[in-house]
Amino acid sequence: MTRTIHNLTINGDRLWQSLMDMAKIGATEKGGVCRLALTDEDKAGRDLFVQWCRDAGCSIRIDAMGNIFARREGRNPALPPVMTGSHLDSQPTGGRFDGVYGVLAGLEVIRALNDASYETEAPVEVAVWTNEEGSRFAPAMISSGVFAKVFEPDYGLSRTTLDGQTIAQELKRIGYDGPDHPTVDAHPVGAYFEAHIEQGPILEAEGKTIGVVTDAQGQRWYEITFTGQESHAGPTPMNRRRDALVGAARIVEAVNRIGHAHQPYACATVGLMQIHPNSRNVIPGKVFFTVDFRHPDDAVLAQMDRDLRAACEAVAQEVGLEMDFKQIWYYAPIRFEESCVAAVRAAVDRNGFAARDMVSGAGHDACYLSKVVPTGMVFIPCIDGISHNEVEDATPEWVAAGGQVLLEAMLAKADAPAAVRGDVVPA
Repeated sequence: MTRTIHNLTINGDRLWQSLMDMAKIGATEKGGVCRLALTDEDKAGRDLFVQWCRDAGCSIRIDAMGNIFARREGRNPALPPVMTGSHLDSQPTGGRFDGVYGVLAGLEVIRALNDASYETEAPVEVAVWTNEEGSRFAPAMISSGVFAKVFEPDYGLSRTTLDGQTIAQELKRIGYDGPDHPTVDAHPVGAYFEAHIEQGPILEAEGKTIGVVTDAQGQRWYEITFTGQESHAGPTPMNRRRDALVGAARIVEAVNRIGHAHQPYACATVGLMQIHPNSRNVIPGKVFFTVDFRHPDDAVLAQMDRDLRAACEAVAQEVGLEMDFKQIWYYAPIRFEESCVAAVRAAVDRNGFAARDMVSGAGHDACYLSKVVPTGMVFIPCIDGISHNEVEDATPEWVAAGGQVLLEAMLAKADAPAAVRGDVVPA
């Protein structure tokens, strides 16, 4: 028999309907969404979320990075809030659950508390973090990174799209350039939880409903430009060419080899490439491309970095290319805070859900929050492990189970004694 904290339960049907309603904004032909950060579609999603939160009796705060905080007061408003959240922006061909599930599961927590007229000791908040995906503005998770003081606010606001628009300009354009200071110094948090689809196949393959996330992989992102010489594709002999695309293609292979060499956990990807002048009868003179490395062991991640640098230098010399090599983003592997992980695990046990401990292969806003706030994560499965794809899917049962675990984990912190709750924000 299911045993819940104070017999409080979320409304799984309402949570599912909220997800489907939000998915109408930026809907794509294959059933996914395209809500790139700070586009008109992102604004529409934000506006809907804010309206839902106001309808639920929440106050709204927006900081200078456009992060949204919806607050339900507790008995003691002086206490730092227990927060949950994620993001509403998507990939260009994104799914209906990545990010948005964590936001709307948080909203459902607030609605469930309202249904029961239950007053928590500490306030409860739901956050929407700007530009988690990093698709339109690099790097990813920029605004939660500013909140956690990993990046300076000026750096975050100056990030640009490929065609030159800054985050600051686009926040102002859509009306989400809030006045509040965007770091944890101005907004202390007692604990943070994030619910998310797994974005991989493990939970579904093992018949598990919940992933208790204990760790997250470290990541390194690179931007690399090879410059050779444009020349006519017909008259230019093969032995006289300085083909930048040949160099880039060899690095794509090298990245793949590096990933395979550090299994079972390494992931290595070239996901973006721009070729100049991109004409069918001109030898490419310049290629810009990105590399994404991930591993839960920082020493292995460092070795992958050394392997990539060596490969790039060797290829540039062999093909006769100039190289601009930049590591634009790095964060070390994360271990989530023990008491938050325990709160998630206790909620799983009370409800009898099939579960397992997990290491997150993806980056999440929770990873940066964990640097300044006690943090935990809840995973639910996604069908066939597919994410960052329009066909990304989950079941209503999984969605409801994750929402219930989130509710109970947050209550365990929001009603805990101060020494357990973690009122002092770690340095």
